Amino acid sequence: MNIFKLGLPKGSLQEPTFDIFKKAGYRLRLGERSYIPGIDDSEIECLLIRAQEMGHYVEDGVLDAGITGQDWVLEYESDVEEITELLYARGGFSPVKWVVAVPEESDITDISQLEGKRIATELVNYSRRYFEKNGINAKFEFSWGATEVKPPKLADAIVDVTVTGSSLRANKLRIIKVILESTTVLIMNRESFKDTWKREKVENIAMLLQGALNAEFKVGLKMNLPAEKIEEITSILPSLHNPTISHLKDENWVALEVVIDETEVRKLIPVLKKAGAEGIIEYPLNKVIY
Repeated sequence: MNIFKLGLPKGSLQEPTFDIFKKAGYRLRLGERSYIPGIDDSEIECLLIRAQEMGHYVEDGVLDAGITGQDWVLEYESDVEEITELLYARGGFSPVKWVVAVPEESDITDISQLEGKRIATELVNYSRRYFEKNGINAKFEFSWGATEVKPPKLADAIVDVTVTGSSLRANKLRIIKVILESTTVLIMNRESFKDTWKREKVENIAMLLQGALNAEFKVGLKMNLPAEKIEEITSILPSLHNPTISHLKDENWVALEVVIDETEVRKLIPVLKKAGAEGIIEYPLNKVIY
């Protein structure tokens, strides 16, 4: 039997990744202190690995594919196929940012002023390349954690990852430059990518994961309405395509169904009710496949 070896990220991406897989239709199980998740697909073998290491193991073929941050692929210049971008990260459904930050009281306002300065970061390689590309020679030191507490005694500045910037502000740091925005990516070994079965397998996984992400902010809406009101009500209903309309036993009434953005529902329902719709039902979605 063919086996597809898939790496899942341990750490901050673990919980959102498991949640997205669940919505995509996969059931993952992980015992206490285990690094080998079970999955309800006999053709897939999973391994839990830190996102920072994923590119290395995928590039070397230890894994056929893996989920990691785009930042770590760039950091280690991993030679892999990027199958798809998955728009989620730790803390939400938007990219994380790698930023250059300095103490609030610092006179530094631009990265050009960091020439010869000491910078602490976990993203050493990418940061060094970025600064060198901009003609700045700084001293980069690897930070094992708690990077935001390094300035001003242990570093003049830091390059750190943030979502909202709240942790940086709490540590009295000021952002002077965003050097990278990163999302989650599904990557694949280049030799595995040439295998027809494995390529189809990863494309199917990608499609289902994207479908789950597409459904995150959408809901389904069902309602009954007088047939004479179809044109009026469909004119106020946004949907992916034309709404689905089904005739009811009473020929004077129809059932209508659409998929819409969840943020629009609270405004639409009162309008639909006033326009003559009845039996309005809102329901969650697991996947939306475009």
